[in-house]
Amino acid sequence: MQPLTKTPQTGSAQVLARFGVRLIILTVFAALGSIGFGQSLVALLGMSTLLSAVIGEARNTLAPHLNHWDEMAAYGALGALFNAINPHL
Repeated sequence: MQPLTKTPQTGSAQVLARFGVRLIILTVFAALGSIGFGQSLVALLGMSTLLSAVIGEARNTLAPHLNHWDEMAAYGALGALFNAINPHL
């Protein structure tokens, strides 16, 4: 039986780039949403928060640099911010 190898860790710059690209994609999809931009963006940010938490747990990435857990916190914070700005969402 082969020993389990640890998944390679990504650098903080790669995580920030991935976060930025995903945020652009989420914004585009929210703009195309039929329920309105604000509601769509909050819903997509919520789903991204859950997805990042699942990926972070699956990869067990607790590291000194940015990772999926940090992305999860950022998506959650952005969702809460948009919800606080417009509480009627």
